[in-house]
Parts: sequence; C-alpha cells; structure tokens
Amino acid sequence: MTADDIRVTGGAADVRGHGERRPRAVVVGGGLAGLTSALQLAEAGLRVTLLEGRPRLGGLATSFKRGDLTVDNGQHVYLRCCTAYSWFLDRVDGAHLAPVQPRLDVPVLDVAHPRGPRLGRLRRDALPVPLHLARSLATYPHLSPGERASVARAALALKKLDPADPALDGIDFGTWLGRHGQSARAVEALWDLVGVATLNALAPHASMGLAAKVFKTGLLSDSGAADIGWARVPLGHLHDDLARKALDDLGVRIELRTKAERISRTGDGRWAVQVPGETLEADAVVLAVPHRETRELLPDGALDDPDRLLDIGTAPILNVHVIYDRKVLRRPFFAALGTPVQWVFDRTDSSGLTGPGQYLALSQSAVHDEIDEPVAALRERYLPELERLLPAARGAGVRDFFVTRERTATFAPTPGVGRLRPGARTHAPGLYLAGAWTATGWPATMEGAVRSGFSAAGAALSALGRHYDHPLQEAA
Repeated sequence: MTADDIRVTGGAADVRGHGERRPRAVVVGGGLAGLTSALQLAEAGLRVTLLEGRPRLGGLATSFKRGDLTVDNGQHVYLRCCTAYSWFLDRVDGAHLAPVQPRLDVPVLDVAHPRGPRLGRLRRDALPVPLHLARSLATYPHLSPGERASVARAALALKKLDPADPALDGIDFGTWLGRHGQSARAVEALWDLVGVATLNALAPHASMGLAAKVFKTGLLSDSGAADIGWARVPLGHLHDDLARKALDDLGVRIELRTKAERISRTGDGRWAVQVPGETLEADAVVLAVPHRETRELLPDGALDDPDRLLDIGTAPILNVHVIYDRKVLRRPFFAALGTPVQWVFDRTDSSGLTGPGQYLALSQSAVHDEIDEPVAALRERYLPELERLLPAARGAGVRDFFVTRERTATFAPTPGVGRLRPGARTHAPGLYLAGAWTATGWPATMEGAVRSGFSAAGAALSALGRHYDHPLQEAA
C-alpha cells in the first residue's frame, strides 16, 4: 500500500493480504466523539476517513490564536470519575498535560455576605464516602448549621437513586431539592454551584436523572471521584495537535474544512458520503455532529421519528477573557457567590502570555440572557464584579477584554430530554450516531462525548463481525 491508496474512494484497491478487503469507515465530525470513534475504528483495522467542517479538530473544546495568545474557546474541566476522557488523554499521550488535583479543593468566595466577603472551601478528606466531605460540609461558611444538616440528608437520599430510572428524567432537580428541604440559599451556594457548571442549567431547568448522575457519580461514588482536572496547555494541543498525531499514526485520512453534504445507500448496500468534489464509499458511517446537523443528514428510515432530535434544546456558554497588567489572583481557580461571576480560572501560562500581567477566564454557564449582549455591556458588568472579588484588580490596568460565545454549547438537560436522546445504533445497518447529546446517561460533557464514541465504534465493529474490547471494560 502506498500513501496514495488512502485517497481511493472504495473497492478493489482496499485489500489486505490474501485478497481480504479492509472495511472502510467515514466519521463525520472531529469533536471528541468523532475523534474517539475514529481512533477505535482505525485501531481495529478499518480504513478510516475523518471529516471536519472547521479548520481544526476538537469541536467546541479547542483553541484559536488571538495575536500572540492561544485562547481556549471555553474553559473545560473534568473529574477523576471521568474515566472515558482520562482514557482519551492517555491515548493521545496528553494525560500529564491535564493533571487532576491530589484531592478535591474548590475555593468559594461570597462577596454578598452582610459582614463582608467570606471565603469557604469545598474539599475532601481521605475518608470513605460519605465521610470524605463531612468535615468540609460541617465548616462550610456559606450555609447555616441547619442548612448543612439538610444538605447531608438530601445527599443520603440522592445516593439511593438510580440515575437511569426513567421517572427521574420526568421531574426537575429544583422540585426534588424542594421536596428534600433545601433552602434557596442551599441551592445557590452548593447544588447550583456544582450543577450549573456540570449541567449548564439551573436546578429548576435540569432533569433530575442527569442531576442524579452528576452528584451521585461525582460526589457519592468514590472519595476521589470529584477531584478536578484541567489542561495546563491549550485545549487545541490536546484535542487537535496530539489527537491528529494519534490519528496520523493509525493512517486515518483527515479532511478539515470539509462537510458531508449527503449520505445515501450504494447499490451494493454500502454507504456513499458526498463531500465537495468527491464521494466516499464506506461500510460504516458514524455521524458525530450536533443533533440538528445529524437530522439534516439522516437518510429516511434511520430513526423512528427523526424530528424528535429537533426537540432537544440547546444551552449557551459565555466565556469572558480579561488580561490585566499585573497578577491579581494567586489561586488557579475559584467559584463565586453573590455576583454574576460563576467560575474564574487563571489561564496565563497556558495561553503563552508574555511579560507582566495575568490572563483570567470567566466561565459563565446557562447565560441565556447574556449570550448576545455587546462586548461593551459585558465589560461594564464584569470588570466591576472582578474588582469586588479580587481587591488586587482595583488598581490594575486592563490590557485586553474579549468574549467567546458558544450559543449552542451543549444540549439543554431539561426534564424529559432522556426520551429524546437516541442510542448509537440506527435502523439503517452500518449507520451510527455519536455525540454528547446521544443516550450516554451523562450530561453534555467531554466524558459523555468520548463514551458516545466508544458506543458508536463498538456497534460498528460488532456489525462487521469484529471483536471489540471496550476500553473501560464495561458495556458500551
């Protein structure tokens, strides 16, 4: 085989020794779901082509250049319990570039307390569940003693739930919290503090099933499950540069700035994927694009009611980027209460910022009312809030201020969304779905995206009669 053979669109040239034809696969979409599918299919010996409409891989978890800076289009973190994403990092040789905290430790600053700003911490001890959080909860200054006790009771009730129970998907997290004695303050200072960042929705707008998945898996499954990891390098280095190398090493053909225009059956029962200037034939096709784009590409009969995909809503995420002329934050990150600011991260080193100064990124989830506001209005709102939170910012100069907006950053985790999320298999043999919006059991996270890639690849390989060892040694 020569390098030119990679661009053959199908047929007789695609053979191994002894006349065995190597199956072909086309993966549409180069986000984490598509990257995972492509890696798994190529490792199983398929000849894989990966199509991505953007100029880079990584989907919504990547980076771009702004002058001399490398900017992540959004702040992404993961937890120790995110075993699929951890597998991905290992697979692309990037785990050391996105390490996890030794132990969960989240500074939480409340600037609206009547007696002035108060700093609390959510951190764990080296004790078994649920004792690992007992001391932190008992000393958490943002709740009263009665609220702390009610939180503990609600956590024990939540631990008994099965996140996969369809009945939980039909109610909202806020209603459940109210039934279990949670005050408005407890919701704000604890449940929403975690939930908004992981679900991209406030408790009244979040499926109880997805909320149970987040809290039971992250806080109540293992003492170290919620330890936080984040990239110390640009996301693009992990999800584009390193992922591209891993794919290249497997011989995957990568086509950037290339969108699938149409998917149809061939006369011999295979698939034809139409792209500008070429038709790619494949034995298996994985659609790893957003659900609305998937609906446009699905052939007739692939799903019972494909228009149900359009009933899956979307939720925005806004990222506010501020570069100061001096250091104003000593911690790598913190969460905030009593202010529109949600989470603040120090991105100075990973961005390549040179000279004196500090680069802070504010990650703002579920901001439906702000996502389209002008930059000037956002600047007027957020710079004073940062000065409230960070006294050192009050005399600092602002070298740059800009925003990145993802209007459809995630699927909306609303009650009832579970019945709308399809699995990896379709009614069309050889056509599979991947993406964080599919039925992974997880909310819209990097973990869910990678898991969906496992499911799609496993289904494709099984249909082709190939053995598939799930990387996590669990059901795909």
